[in-house]
Amino acid sequence: MEEKTHSHIESAISKRKAGEIVFPADFRGKGTQAAIKKAMSRLAKAGRLKRLAHGIYYIPKTDPVLGELRPDVDEVVKILAHKERIRVRPAGAYALHQLGLTTQVPMKRVYLTDGSSRQFRLGKMLVRFKATSPKKLSTTGKISSLVIQAIEEMGVDQISPELEKKLLEFLRKEEPRKLKHDLALASAKVNDYIVRLMKKNIIENDRVAQINA
Repeated sequence: MEEKTHSHIESAISKRKAGEIVFPADFRGKGTQAAIKKAMSRLAKAGRLKRLAHGIYYIPKTDPVLGELRPDVDEVVKILAHKERIRVRPAGAYALHQLGLTTQVPMKRVYLTDGSSRQFRLGKMLVRFKATSPKKLSTTGKISSLVIQAIEEMGVDQISPELEKKLLEFLRKEEPRKLKHDLALASAKVNDYIVRLMKKNIIENDRVAQINA
């Protein structure tokens, strides 16, 4: 039975693209959990798979110039969230980095989630899933979601005039409908700060002005 499971997984992997993420759950029903884990461990030892973290593998991919390419952490988190049917959003210092408000690369990536809180490593990167309320994960704007999380991380009292200008530039790029929706989900302190910021800088016909329509 174990050899049959191994052969099935080996055949399936040979048909997938280099760099693709692979989970033991992908082969559920093709053998016992123990047989699947053993097969993937054997394939990793043989170099057919690379182990990225516990229960997460990828098919090796090599670039002629750069050498071996490791999967992007965000992409792995996205696929993991899909597999587990949970939602995730960048938070903390990583939200600042995503917006380009800091050049310092976080040593830990924090994501808000409606799943359970946990911490794990993806290669050298420490990843933390921080459980939060469904309300905080109901934002729809990619930009406004990050801005709200960035302000939460910095604190409204620590934002300089120069940084305010950058935040306003980001808010102007968001769809007014999505921005209005997301503001209603932000904490009262962040909501009030953003509304004050926009009112202070409203220009006639500015897209941001639509938020107060």
